[in-house]
Amino acid sequence: MVLMEIEKINELFSKDSYDTPEDTRRYLGDRFLLNSRWYYYYKFSGIVIRSSRKATKGLYGDDEWIMSSLDVLKVVEGCGGRFCVRGLDNLRKSDEPVIIVSNHMSTLETMIFPCLIAPFRPLTFVVKDSLVKGGVFGPIMRSRDPVVVGRSNPRDDFRIVMEKGGDVLLKQKRSLVIFPQSTRTLEFVPAKFNTMGVKLANKAGVKIIPTAIKTDFWGDGKLMKGFGPINRQNTVYITFGEPLTVSGNGKEEHAQTVNFIQDHLASWNQS
Repeated sequence: MVLMEIEKINELFSKDSYDTPEDTRRYLGDRFLLNSRWYYYYKFSGIVIRSSRKATKGLYGDDEWIMSSLDVLKVVEGCGGRFCVRGLDNLRKSDEPVIIVSNHMSTLETMIFPCLIAPFRPLTFVVKDSLVKGGVFGPIMRSRDPVVVGRSNPRDDFRIVMEKGGDVLLKQKRSLVIFPQSTRTLEFVPAKFNTMGVKLANKAGVKIIPTAIKTDFWGDGKLMKGFGPINRQNTVYITFGEPLTVSGNGKEEHAQTVNFIQDHLASWNQS
């Protein structure tokens, strides 16, 4: 059953692009609640709870992760969201591990990346320690064996990413998602987009894939950051760029990544 579902996912994302089908139907429950956020969070919470239970029992492997990620994508679409994904062929250009270097706008990209990337290559994330400590989400994240940083001491975080990230890439042969911003934010500020990704790529001898996202469909809340408004008018944009080989100190490749993100955000904000 799991194998059949994974084959369906591979077929769904078999082309370079993915767009939400025009005939995608809204959930009746979402329409009944008059576009409030709560039906979305009801459906999303069900996915997380089921996944957490599996992870606690040791039953949450890569395939289950991919499938639950696709479930989140379908919940977004069922609640009126629309996806525009480009550059999937860039994820297929090599079997070697890579570093996905992306801006970070909301919780959504963390949930959606697995079904877009992991079917093509084993994957994990660099995450802050609070994500592996949570009672519900913690077991899910720990099952992915991520690179965990504290976000309080940049020097320690850099050392951890260089050491553990290198092991992930070279020994475990898994690709790694890095969000160089210290926290998720709607505004992309190049000065706050650190060079950790290119430095790790240079040390490990792997390529980076610049990735631009616009995921303000899922907003931040004032009291509970992860439970903000759902902005159905905002298309979810994700674009994976051409793999880049990092040379020297990586300054040029870092600038290319920053420009890639800025250019796509500017284009999406005008659409």
